[in-house]
Amino acid sequence: MLLELIRAGADRRSSLLVAVIAGVLFLGSWATIHHGFYSEHQIVDTPLYQHYGDWVLNGNVPYRDFSLEYPPGALPAFILPALGNSASAEPSAAEIGPYRVRTAYRRNFELMMELCGLASIALLAVGLLRLGASNGRMAMSLGLAALSPLLLGPVLLSRFDLWPTALALAALVAILGDRHWIGFGLLGAATAAKIFPAVLLPIGIVWVWKRAGRRGLASCLGIYLAVLTACFVPFAIVAPHGLVHSFAVQLNRPLQIESLGAAVLVGLHHLVGLAASVQNGSGSQNLAASGSGVVAWVQTGLQGAALLGVWVWFARGEASRERLVRASAAAIVAFVAFGKVLSPQYLIWLCPFILLVLGRRGLATSALLALSLVLTQLWFPYRYWDYALHFGSLPSALVLVRDVALVGIFALMLAEPRRREQELPAAVPAQAALIQSEA
Repeated sequence: MLLELIRAGADRRSSLLVAVIAGVLFLGSWATIHHGFYSEHQIVDTPLYQHYGDWVLNGNVPYRDFSLEYPPGALPAFILPALGNSASAEPSAAEIGPYRVRTAYRRNFELMMELCGLASIALLAVGLLRLGASNGRMAMSLGLAALSPLLLGPVLLSRFDLWPTALALAALVAILGDRHWIGFGLLGAATAAKIFPAVLLPIGIVWVWKRAGRRGLASCLGIYLAVLTACFVPFAIVAPHGLVHSFAVQLNRPLQIESLGAAVLVGLHHLVGLAASVQNGSGSQNLAASGSGVVAWVQTGLQGAALLGVWVWFARGEASRERLVRASAAAIVAFVAFGKVLSPQYLIWLCPFILLVLGRRGLATSALLALSLVLTQLWFPYRYWDYALHFGSLPSALVLVRDVALVGIFALMLAEPRRREQELPAAVPAQAALIQSEA
């Protein structure tokens, strides 16, 4: 017993060392993407976030006094960087596109996202410890997470997606450790920050039902709904139409040019001359081509079917930690890969969840994840307008291959390899008969 405790302590110390090294490596990666070719041709959302923060600090109410396409839980990511540096506090500003972004706001926002990235690495380390990952596997997963800024590029600097991703990962790690109340509370906060973590809710429900029973599940759902109520109800009271409009905008978005269906249609445009063009709207560039509306509906159906398949697969099996992280990763990959909108920052959501998956499956999906990150950076932002305006051959191919790689990750998550032991029962009687005849 004493020897086991000593070994456990040594494992924890070595894991802590690996996590610290990964954190330092992440900081180096984060600093690197501010320089060289990473700083060229950037397409940023930070100025828009700055406007949101300034408007709130000037007394405007979101959804009532100005339109906001994000859920209320995203507001801290916009408001906190604006504290102490209002629009009149700093006369010098950098011109980016049609907006002006203050240096102080950009610095504060990037610092907040950097802290979220570090928190995700720490949470990933805790999750891997709870899964019993070896030091080598922990080094690989944490190392890839630390290098993700270099692989994906500067999109991390000007998108707030590290905020909901850190909340969703914290929720999963808490549930993984049977801290169900904490996990469901964090999942509610993550869902209020960006809707994608909601795909984890059915998985969490099955997990708690099997491990804590109906009473435990009722408590967890109560906490989840209480957090959502605290985030949404105040705005539903003062600005119901604006809040509903923010959801309607997202649900009614057309086929965005980076989605799987759009990439296939653009491929047909190159191969057989399918007529296609780009239309701006809903905050993105969208594909207008013969059948694009049908493809958008088909993708939505595929997305729903894939998510339902993941939830049913998890519900029909045992509630093990390995299956919990597989199902969670598969659900988020399904939401991204089959959705009719697939922005580059969506890959931020995938990283920590895929890297929690262990074994050969985890190695294969991690390799495809790294490939997807690199493929995304090869065209965004540097070749984005060549793709969006002219359907350039190279970025068109890169987008299609990236989208197919994401589908491959989803397939690998749920694939069940054929095991040799499944064939053994049929072989045993014949072998026993042979032994008896020889006797």
